[in-house]
Amino acid sequence: MTNILVVLSGSDHWTLADGTKHPSGYWAEEFVVPHKTFREAGFDVTIATPGGVTPTVDKASLTPEMNGGDQGRAEELRDYIDSLRGELDSTMRLEDVNPGDFDGLFIPGGHGPMEDLAVSEALGVLLVGMLDSGKVVSGVCHGPSGLFAAKRADGSWAFAGYRLTGFTNVEEDQVGFADKAQWLLETRLREEGAEFASGAPWAPYVVTDRNLVTGQNPASSEPIARQLVDMLSASA
Repeated sequence: MTNILVVLSGSDHWTLADGTKHPSGYWAEEFVVPHKTFREAGFDVTIATPGGVTPTVDKASLTPEMNGGDQGRAEELRDYIDSLRGELDSTMRLEDVNPGDFDGLFIPGGHGPMEDLAVSEALGVLLVGMLDSGKVVSGVCHGPSGLFAAKRADGSWAFAGYRLTGFTNVEEDQVGFADKAQWLLETRLREEGAEFASGAPWAPYVVTDRNLVTGQNPASSEPIARQLVDMLSASA
């Protein structure tokens, strides 16, 4: 059976440039859609967080307004998360993960990852190990912020030179946080040495470079999950 590790932020906030702690966490759609897709494909899915804490869903991601005005869609996301309450309340400690136990790794977004995953030494070690062993590494929206933690022994960034995507500066501006953030994901990815690519704001967009797969925004959740299923199934 194919084993995939879903790494969720353990933070319930995102610290803004003025020191304000903005309520945050993981984004519902970016977790639920891939998780469901992986399970339907017959994958074994393990959820891990820093310290094994119970992850917090960003409440904004469960509102109809953030789901195309669709109340039913918002309720579906909430119900799916509720159905996983046992797993979410007993997540694996990221620090205890053996990369040899998994075929791939996926990081959902939300602003939470910018708070904790971007600086997680445990995630960094895991990412470098999986990348170098040819296993699939992936993230969607703000999830690729976790890639910043992947530093090699010489201090270099493991993903320098990779073509990838993530939540764009334009999209961050349109949700009202571009002028409030300590740093912007697109800008920092470019500064770190990534070859950043993007599609139209809010439209599905997925980039694959070697064994790294990234998606731009919430709308990319389904296509990136399908891409991961295809890649992992082909290598099984």
